[in-house]
Formats: sequence, C-alpha cells, structure tokens
Amino acid sequence: MQTAFTAEQLATPRIAEANTILRKCVHCGFCTATCPTYVLLGDELDSPRGRIYLIKNMLESGQPATAGTVKHLDRCLSCLSCMTTCPSGVNYMHLIDEARAHVEETYRRPLFERLLRNLLALTMPRPGLFRLSLIAAKLASPLAPVARAFGARRIPALLDLVPRPLPAPERFGQPGTYAAQGMKKGRVALLMGCVQSVLDPGINAATIRLLTRLGFEVVVAGEESCCGSLTHHMGKEHDALARARRSIDQWSRAGVDHVIITASGCGTPIKDYGHMLRLDPAYAERAQEISARASDITEFLSGLDLPEARGGLRLAYHSACSMQHGQKIKQEPLQLLRRAGFTVMEVPEGHLCCGSAGTYNILQPEIATRLRDRKVANIQKLAPEAIATGNIGCITQIGTGTKIPILHTVELLDWAYGGPRPEKLA
Repeated sequence: MQTAFTAEQLATPRIAEANTILRKCVHCGFCTATCPTYVLLGDELDSPRGRIYLIKNMLESGQPATAGTVKHLDRCLSCLSCMTTCPSGVNYMHLIDEARAHVEETYRRPLFERLLRNLLALTMPRPGLFRLSLIAAKLASPLAPVARAFGARRIPALLDLVPRPLPAPERFGQPGTYAAQGMKKGRVALLMGCVQSVLDPGINAATIRLLTRLGFEVVVAGEESCCGSLTHHMGKEHDALARARRSIDQWSRAGVDHVIITASGCGTPIKDYGHMLRLDPAYAERAQEISARASDITEFLSGLDLPEARGGLRLAYHSACSMQHGQKIKQEPLQLLRRAGFTVMEVPEGHLCCGSAGTYNILQPEIATRLRDRKVANIQKLAPEAIATGNIGCITQIGTGTKIPILHTVELLDWAYGGPRPEKLA
C-alpha cells in the first residue's frame, strides 16, 4: 500500500512504525473471510482491509479522528484473526493499537460514551473497586428491562454480564508465596489479574494447586493488579503503560523463572511489553525480558513431564482469539486435555470470536450478542458435557448464552491431576 506521510511525520517513531505496517498491506482481501464483523455485517469498512484504509487516511491527515472513522474502528474486536490469515505479515495488532491511541487523543466522544468508558477504565482494572461495582450492578439488575424499554443497550448488556450469584472471594490465591510440594523444580510468578480474580477466583486457586503439586513454588505478587490490557485496548495508553511498568517491577523483584498467565487476553499484551515500552529507555530492556519469560499456563504445562491423569468428560474446546491468533497457541491445550483423559472436540468456525473481546460486549452489545449466539450454536452441535477455554472473557460471554458448564482449561487439568472436582460440574 502506498503512503504519503511527510518527512516530519516519519520522524515520529509511532508514525514511522505505522507507515512500515501499512506498506506491507497488498490489498489481497484474504482477511475479510475471517473477520467476524465483516462476516456479520458485510461492510468493507468493517473489515481489516477497510479499517487499514481508514487508519491510513486518519494518520496521514494528522487531523482529529472523525465520527465515521471511529464508528468502524470501535467495531473492531482486536481478535487478530486477520493476522493469522494475512499472507503479507501485516501487524494489524500494532496498527489498530496506534489508531486507538490517536482516537483517544484527538476525538471527543459523546458524553454518555465518555462516562461509560471512563467508568470501565476506572473500575475493571481494580479488583476491589470492580467487586463493589458488581455488587451495585447486581442491585440495579431489575432495572435492565426498563432500560431496554427506553432503547438503551449498553447498560442492560453490562448488567447481563454480572454473575449470579457473585463468587465469594477466594483466600487461596491471594498475594503471597505458595510452597512447592516435594522436590522444588522452579519458582514462578502467577498473574493475579483484575477481572478474573473477582469473576472466577477459582481459576487462580486451581493453577496454584496444580503447579505446587508439580513441584513449583508460586509467587502471587498481587500489587501488579491489571496488566494494562483493558485500558490498552481502549486507547488509554498512559494508563496501560503505567500498569505494564508496575507489573514489570513486581515480577523483576520476585526473582522468578517464568511468569504464568491464566487469562489469554492478558497474555497477548504481556508478551508484547517489549514493543509497548520500546521507547522507554528505563524499561525497554526489562520489558523484553519479562515478555520472554511470560507463558500461558497451557504453554508452560506442555513442557512438563506430567503424571497419570483421571479425566473422562466429553469436552468442546473453545480457543480464545487471544490464544490462537494473539499468542499462536493452538494445539497445546487440546493435547493437554486429551493426555489428561478427556474427549476433546474442536468447535466449528473456531476462528471466529465469541464477542467478548475485553469491554467489547459492553460497548458493542448488538454485534457481541450475535457473535455469542453463533458461537453457542456451534458448540451445542457437539453436544458436550462441558466447555473448556483459556480466557475469563470467553467464559463470561459464552456462559450467558448456554447452560452447558464452561470451565477454564486449568480447572479441568487440576481435577484430572488430583485436585478437587470443579463445583461448576455439580
């Protein structure tokens, strides 16, 4: 793709990188076939290729983003399916990140939109505040039909995602050091996280139980809180980078061999810390080191010699977009579950997003609901006893559309390798 940035613009590192990415695009359109929003809406501007044109024009002009451009960029899920398909190696992830930062810096959204986005950015990365907001949302849930009657969409969508009942706080998994059982094989840090630690604290507990039984000392720093991914995808770069720096500080001090991540939506940006902080001389090198040590829990377990297991359920495996497209982890979870004795089936149209995508199911509820319903229909064709996946966002999103139990992969592996039967299977 030809670009027309000025020499002055290209002197800015962020624009120079965007220019390099844009010039790799050859307009082939392969990305349109695997883009969820294009598959649903059929609008070229809601495809990666269309958005690339919009980003190019927006950045070249150097002007504030327009409402028309923002509408189509906001509809992007950042599922990164286009990057899996692209034959030219276009790094759409870095390009859409730059575009969102530009939108956040230059575009003034309508008042309600600003308030909602700021509320999400304030509460969701802070576990204590997030839990209080869920309690308030639960109390307000009877008002959802009233909001729908008046044509509001986002408030009911937010209220529908509140778990009922709200999980009790899990003491096992709180910040601290958890000793290895038997001979110690290593020391790892576990990302405590923000949303997951509130919505489903049993995931971290299952991870600690499994890792300590396998001989690993587990450190939960806790003070790192959110990894920065939520605000990063909203274009709030100052907040996202501050959270990334705090996480790096915590894990660097912990003296660990690996950083274990159980939410694939966090894993993708953490593995990209080296890029996100490349222009920060105080953190660039350390960010690359942390990114190199980061592993999804299934990625880490795949490198271990595991004992005999006792699985047996018929599972549908949903591969989160951030897992298969963002981190290129595809076979490891399937192989682990099968080695653990489970019968595992892959979901048809598995490359398409379920509609969660961080805050997307709140900010774009209509598209998110259509994607969820499509995903659930494909899962139900398999008639599984349970669903396995590796991302809290997917667990929450898919769980609102089906009564089939949906669990994190590590909860099933913990059970198969000697842990308690997950309560969700009761």
